[in-house]
Parts: sequence; structure tokens; C-alpha cells
Amino acid sequence: MSRFLFRLWPNHSWQWHAIDLPVFLRELFEKLDTNKDGKVDVAELKEGLSALGIAFGKGDAQKIVSSGDQDNDEGLDINEFSKYLKEHEKKLLLTFKSLDKNNDGRIDYMEIKQSLADLGMDISKEEAEKILQTIDVDGTMTVDWNEWREHFLFNTATNLQDIIRYWKHSTVLDIGDSLTIPDEFTEEEKTTGVWWKQLAAGAMAGAVSRTGTAPLDRMKVFMQVHGSKTNKISLVGGFKQMIKEGGVSSLWRGNGTNVLKIAPETAIKFMAYEQKMLSSEGGKVQTHERFIAGSLAGATAQTAIYPMEVMKTRLTLRKTGQYSGMFDCAKKILKKEGMKAFYKGYVPNILGIIPYAGIDLAVYESLKNAWLARYAKDTANPGILVLLACGTISSTCGQLASYPLALIRTRMQAAASIEGSEQVTMNHLVKKILEKEGFFGLYRGILPNFMKVIPAVSISYVVYEYMRTGLGISK
Repeated sequence: MSRFLFRLWPNHSWQWHAIDLPVFLRELFEKLDTNKDGKVDVAELKEGLSALGIAFGKGDAQKIVSSGDQDNDEGLDINEFSKYLKEHEKKLLLTFKSLDKNNDGRIDYMEIKQSLADLGMDISKEEAEKILQTIDVDGTMTVDWNEWREHFLFNTATNLQDIIRYWKHSTVLDIGDSLTIPDEFTEEEKTTGVWWKQLAAGAMAGAVSRTGTAPLDRMKVFMQVHGSKTNKISLVGGFKQMIKEGGVSSLWRGNGTNVLKIAPETAIKFMAYEQKMLSSEGGKVQTHERFIAGSLAGATAQTAIYPMEVMKTRLTLRKTGQYSGMFDCAKKILKKEGMKAFYKGYVPNILGIIPYAGIDLAVYESLKNAWLARYAKDTANPGILVLLACGTISSTCGQLASYPLALIRTRMQAAASIEGSEQVTMNHLVKKILEKEGFFGLYRGILPNFMKVIPAVSISYVVYEYMRTGLGISK
């Protein structure tokens, strides 16, 4: 944190002045701690900031205490207070530099206008100047770092979070496994209608990405179901077998259903996620809260579209002429096996969301924040290459943890497609695989699954960016 902070003067005004940081923080803390109990609660913070003439938004006092309160005693001691201000000022500096497009140390109305345009919000020159005037103290119609910090140090306004939104897990990283935790939309995106454009861009990116990597996905399913110690399927041998049986087009079997389920699954997932996030209290959304909300949203979406998952597996494994299409597949499954067949493998599928989503999110956030802490100097945005690298590594770690459950799910879904197979429970199937194939039998087909991650993420990103530009989300 910079040593240039504000000095409180006798008339309760405040000005930025070079002082010793620990002394400043203790002086401010003692002024706010009116009952001298060693901590500042919401009421004291609210009253103290108002008395000092410091602007802060509605509910910000609660958000500041909630964000900084590490021991959950509903107040901030001197250490928690200091840590919160240091961390918050670092975020403010990164955000300021992100807005300062020409790196001249000042933000003008054009830079505000351009930054909002990049987020899909077109405003006029007059509106940009009004925003500037609320922060500009010296009347220069520009905002320097001191003015920015003075305005936002005790203000957790959502527009600040909107600018830092690139810190969050991107919805573009769709590798076809449908287990990732959705990203939050900002209030501006919801009110301006940008959110549906983001979803449309993400859905199109997912569709192209899944189509591009469909042969690898089919190979993964093929190896999961038919691979064993006695039937070792190599990548080259597997592809040759598929092409011989159904031609080159057979490599894309099941892809139509896989693409069709993107839209309903994404919509349900985001609606469920938003409902859960709206019900959470306090200011800062903790990682565990986001994980729980994402897991529940994923479970809700998976429950609703699971019959399509079963059909995707059956269509992927079908022999030439077995089904004429998705509706024919559904009709035959319903007639021969009944409605319960559409939920085979449901339990391991739901259980798989927890390790995948939890590890994926934890690794992603840890890698991204570690990079920002070490290398971020001029921007709050790590850059697409860093985000892609974090997303690829986190997704790989998530898959390693959840893959055995995914394999069990696929085998249960495909049970009727395997000649002479018996209908078994999840526990019995795990035991059977371990006895016959050993521990690594639970990882059959993981090689093509790993092989598709980087191309899937890359294709998805390129298409996503083109879609964002086409829909007017970014310039």
C-alpha cells in the first residue's frame, strides 16, 4: 500500500498526504472505534465515515465488515481493518491502471466511455463526463490516482466490480463436460440485456468447440465402454474401427444431441445459479459460496437435461442403422426399457459434479490469483493466455478427480448397448472394474479426453470472441 494516504484534519475534512502507514491506520481505527472495545462494527463504521464526510454507498459498511471479518465476530480489529484496506487499495490501483488506457496517470471521459463500451454499454460524452465529475475533486475533468482512491477506498460500488469482472472464471471454457461453475453477470449486464448476448456467444462457442472435438469425445466414450484388459483399444485402432464400420461421418455420432443440450442446460444452470447467489447475504461472495451455488446449479441443470445425456451416449455408441436419429433413439429406449432408462447413471453423474467443480474452481482461482499477486502491475486483467492456461490446468485437475465417476456413469448409460451386459448398481460396477481391470480401469479413455481440452478451449475462445464482436458486446 502506498505511503501517500489521507490525513484527517481537525475540521473532519480529509486530504491525501505523505504519512507513515501504520500510524495513519491506527489513527483512523481509533477514531472509528468509538466504544473503545478494540473492534469496529457496522454501526461504528457507518457513523464514523459519515462524520468524516467520506462518501460510501448503501450497504457498503456491512460489505466492508463482512469482507474483512476473518474471525466472524461481526467487527474488524486493527489487523483485519488494515488488511482489508491494503487489499482493497491494491485492487483499486489495478482497476485504475486498467481504465488509464494511455498510461498518463489520469482518467478522462474518453477512457471511461471506451471502458464501458468494451463491457457492452454505450454511453454519450455527457454521461461519461457526469461519471467523471462525481470523482473529480480538483475540477480538471480528469481523475488522478489520489482522487480515484479517495472516492473508492470506502466504497464497494458495483461499477468497480464490473471493471474487475475479468478476474472471474470465464464461461467460455467449455470443453463439453458441462460441469463448470457459471460466471456471475454484473447488474449493468442484466439491465442492459448484455447477459443474453454473453450466453448466446458462449453457447455458439460451445457448439463449435464440441463439434470440432467430437471425434475425440466419441473415442473417449468408445474406450470407456468397450475397453478392457483383454480388449485394448488404441487411438489409431479405435478410429480405424469406427471409420470401417460407419465411414468418416460416424466420428461425429452423438454430436447433434451434445450440441442441442447446450442451450437448455446453460439457461437452467444460470437461472439456478443466480437464484442461489441472490439468496446469499453479505457483500463479498466467498469461494465456498460460489462453489456451493455452482454445484447446486449444475445439479439442477443436469437433472433437467439428463435424458439427453443418456441419448447422447447411446447415439455415440450406435451401430450403423441402429437409430435414425435422436427421436427414434428416444422412442426405442422408451419402448424397450421404460422411462427409468433415461436416468441410468444419474447418481455417479451428480456425485461427479462436486469433485470436478470444486477442484476446477479452487485450482483456477488459486493459479489466477497467484499470477496476479506476482506479476500484475499495470492491469487487473491477467490476459487471455494466462486465463486459458489456468482454465486448462484447473479443468485437467478436475477431470482427474471426477473421471472414475464419469466412466461409471457412461457404462451405466450404455448398459443396454453392450452385448450380454447385466444391469448393475454403481457400487457393484466399481467393484467389478477394480477386480477385473484394476485401479487404472477406472481411467479408460482419459487420454483422448485430455487431448481434447486444449483444442476445445482454444476453439471455444476464438469463436466466443468473434461472436462477442458480432453481437456488439466488444469492439
